[in-house]
Amino acid sequence: MQSALAFWLLTALPLTFSVSAEGQQPKKIPRIGYLIGTAPSANAARIEAFRQGLRDLGYVEGKNIVIEWRYAEGKPDRLPALAAELVRLKVDVIVTGAATATRSAKEATSTIPIVMANDGDPVGNGFVASLARPGGNITGLASLTPELSGKRLELLKEIIPKLSRVAVIGTSTNPANAQNLKETELAAGALKVQLQYLDVLSPKDIETAFRTASKGRAEAVLGLGVLCSLLSENNLQTSR
Repeated sequence: MQSALAFWLLTALPLTFSVSAEGQQPKKIPRIGYLIGTAPSANAARIEAFRQGLRDLGYVEGKNIVIEWRYAEGKPDRLPALAAELVRLKVDVIVTGAATATRSAKEATSTIPIVMANDGDPVGNGFVASLARPGGNITGLASLTPELSGKRLELLKEIIPKLSRVAVIGTSTNPANAQNLKETELAAGALKVQLQYLDVLSPKDIETAFRTASKGRAEAVLGLGVLCSLLSENNLQTSR
C-alpha cells in the first residue's frame, strides 16, 4: 500500500530537476509535505513503509528529498493550520492520511498536488470528480470496499456462532457510511443478527456509544469506516 502511495506521490511530484553545467548536483531538492491527524507513534509502521517505498524508488530523506512532517496529534482542528503551514513552505506536493487531512489540504491549496492515502469515498467527499478522471490537484488511493462491512459481520458470526445482537458504530457525516451500513444490514438479515446503529460524530462520542451498546445488550461491536481513526484520536487525547 505505502509503496503504491510512494509511486503516486512521485507521479504527482515535479521531478524535472535543473542540473548544473557539470551535470553533478540538482539545484533544488524536492520537498514533500506529510499531513496526518494522529501522532507519529500511531502510524509508525506506515510512516516507515512510506519511507521504504521512496527508498525503493531511489529517494532518500535528507539526501535527495526533504519531508516536512506535520501531525495533528489526534486534534483534527489543528489540521487546517498545519496544511496552511505546508503551503507557506511551498512544498512541491502534500501527502495526506485520511479524509480530514485531505480536506484541510484541499481547502489550503488548489495548485500544489495532493496525494491522498486510502480514502473511503473520494468522490463522495468532493475530493475528485471521478476515479477515472479526478481533475483538480488531488490524486492517490481509494478503498471503495463497502462489501467488506458485510464480510466483517460474517467473521464475527463465525467467531461467536450464537451471535444475535451487534452494535454498529458509524459516522453519518462520512459519505461512505450509508453504503457500508446498507451492506452490513444485508449481511445481518442473512445471518439473523439484530443490529443497533450508533452514530459517532467525534472522538468524545465514542464512550457514550459504547455505554449505549452495553445497555442494548450488544454481544459485539462493529466499526464502519472512520471508527478506527476516531478511536486512535480519542486514545491520544485521553492519554494526555
